[in-house]
Amino acid sequence: MATWVVLLRGVNVGGKNKLKMAPLRELLAAAGFAAVRSHLQSGNLVLESELDADEVGAGVADAIEEEHGFRPEVLALSVDELSEALAANPYAEEDPRRVQLFFLAESAADADLEPLEALRAKSEAFTLGEGVFYLHAPDGIGRSKLAARAERVLGVAATARNLRTASALLELVRG
Repeated sequence: MATWVVLLRGVNVGGKNKLKMAPLRELLAAAGFAAVRSHLQSGNLVLESELDADEVGAGVADAIEEEHGFRPEVLALSVDELSEALAANPYAEEDPRRVQLFFLAESAADADLEPLEALRAKSEAFTLGEGVFYLHAPDGIGRSKLAARAERVLGVAATARNLRTASALLELVRG
């Protein structure tokens, strides 16, 4: 059975798509997932399943839609994918609250990065990695035009977590 890091997009943000984590863990256990754990209230899960990444994502989204009436975007990462994304982070030495990892639903290797460069504040830095867009926004993610438009410019669905949260998820996996 494989361990998956499951990232829900757009839950418990701005009063929309509210999900309490304890009932969500119970719901996913009832749906056949094992060892379901959560981190924070923003849709960060670790679970075990014999399904592949796409099937895990669809199964989690199906269960939430059936129980709560909305279908969040769900991205399932293997432990290796999360570990590799963290190891490749070019901003690992920066304040972990100011570094965002945008986990991409598919490759953005062909993305035109010039529009991102035009959006970048002087204090910001970004790097497009394999399956991850890294952003160092020292003035705060909420002020970053680049953060607000990165997904649209890259042309692929993404969900972002700060470095602190991504690291905590890896620790949750490792126990």
